[in-house]
Amino acid sequence: MTQTVERSPAPATPAGDKEKLRNDRLVTDNGKISVAQGVVQKIAGIACREVAGVYSMGTGTARAFGAIRERIPGSTGPNVAQGVGVEVGETQAAVDLDIVVDYGASIAELGRSVQRNVKQSIERMTGLEVVEVNVNVDDVHLPETGQEHTPARVE
Repeated sequence: MTQTVERSPAPATPAGDKEKLRNDRLVTDNGKISVAQGVVQKIAGIACREVAGVYSMGTGTARAFGAIRERIPGSTGPNVAQGVGVEVGETQAAVDLDIVVDYGASIAELGRSVQRNVKQSIERMTGLEVVEVNVNVDDVHLPETGQEHTPARVE
């Protein structure tokens, strides 16, 4: 079941112009174009990871399960949709991201860069209007200290 996502008021434009813009992008003379939720999740995940300062994505539990899954022989590698939640309607999408930032990065600037890159990527690739991109910073990745690991006393 697909529903239209309306989270924030749209800018004031005549209703006919706004509907025409949506129809030009997702409805053609040949039929209707629809985009699956998984497609939008993957685009958002890749676009978020492209921004310098994003170390990882997902909450602590999701990252732990992802690390285990990656070690299983024959796995497809990292899940690019990890840490990405989306709501996709017929013409709009809303995105929620859970990220881990590198220590030293400006969280406010990084968040704005992530929002901009994710919004532009989704709109360019899908034709959907992105009404919001929420960025939740769940953790900070600390740099390695360079100290050697102390060997276990018992073998």
